[in-house]
Amino acid sequence: MIDRGDTAWLLIATALVLFMTPGLAFFYAGMVRSKNVLGMLMQNFFAMGLLAVLWVVIGFSLAFGNFGDGGWIGNLDYFGMANVGQTATTLGAGGWMADGKGMTLTIPFLLFAAFQMTFAIITPALITGATADRFKFKAYVVFIGAWLILVYAPVAHWVFGGGWLAKLGALDFAGGAVVHINAGAASLAIVLVLGKRLGWPKEQMHPHSLPWTLIGAGILWFGWAGFNAGSALAADGIAVQALYNTFVAASAGMLGWLLVERMKDGKPTTLGAASGAVAGLVAITPNAGYVGGMAPVFIGLAAGIVCFLAIQLKFRFGYDDSLDVVGVHLVGGLLGSLLLGVFASKVYNPAGADGLIEGDLTLLKNQAIASISVLVFSFVVSLIIAKVIDLLMHARVDETDEEIGLDLSQHAEAAYSD
Repeated sequence: MIDRGDTAWLLIATALVLFMTPGLAFFYAGMVRSKNVLGMLMQNFFAMGLLAVLWVVIGFSLAFGNFGDGGWIGNLDYFGMANVGQTATTLGAGGWMADGKGMTLTIPFLLFAAFQMTFAIITPALITGATADRFKFKAYVVFIGAWLILVYAPVAHWVFGGGWLAKLGALDFAGGAVVHINAGAASLAIVLVLGKRLGWPKEQMHPHSLPWTLIGAGILWFGWAGFNAGSALAADGIAVQALYNTFVAASAGMLGWLLVERMKDGKPTTLGAASGAVAGLVAITPNAGYVGGMAPVFIGLAAGIVCFLAIQLKFRFGYDDSLDVVGVHLVGGLLGSLLLGVFASKVYNPAGADGLIEGDLTLLKNQAIASISVLVFSFVVSLIIAKVIDLLMHARVDETDEEIGLDLSQHAEAAYSD
């Protein structure tokens, strides 16, 4: 039976998560040089067009078809949104869940599909931060389309769709593995194919508008309430817990980042404040509905500190992750997923599991298996997709176009008249 309160909340949450993609566009666009602003905005906005259509046609079915089968990928039961109506439904009846009843929705099935669509849009969009300034637009279009079908949909099925990782007992409340580890591993793979930006790391490539970045970070923080609390799929106490955890972890992440930044470089920066908050948001995402008390403070602080240190790795190993997607999303997602195995408690969510602090090591083991599996799968398949695209159409713009900037070379436009 449809619950009007749950439905109203999920309508709002869906809109909030969709709003995160324009927020991400501003967050990234502020960090690139002025000649690449429209290129970054276009890549993120275009994702809302292409990926929504692909989700409707086949993505949702591959992710959630045959829910609870404990397998690797869904079927085509929902191809083209067939059998997805405005009534509530029970997914996976008699499947892997212990009660044999699957997941019973109290919202229209179509709303569930729409909510999941917003996740499918922003996850590939995260990759644009790593590839900034050099990804040919048509190659980007082919990559994110293929990636949604070949990488995102299977991983979403493994975890959100009752696939083999869900059957194993791994938890991921709102996308630590499905979204952040997944996109972060793909980012590392594709920057290895694209190579370094011209002049990096010797040339200073300063952000052209940090106010844009702060506005984008604020929108992301705001939208993350829908991302995490909406994943409760109900207007209930679990959603409240997730909302609380999300806000607190972002705040603690900002403090942790600024602390080590001040110690290392002498001054706290606005870019550091924005990055630290996002790191905290990333790390709390898998935990949001499973922990409480002081746990979000500890998780956020750890994320701010660890992710700040992790972004230094690109200089040590020589991979050009332009806007630190690997350092923040891959590392933050890994950290959050593993810390879930430490802090999770059935006190806050009886449908979850107890972690190490509650005296059970099983969940931490399952989280490690899930994290490593998603990382390896996403990296390998993303590397193959990027290599094939590079062979067929050259994924990177040529040197002249890179010098001119993506705005003019890819879109024949300029963000600023001067």
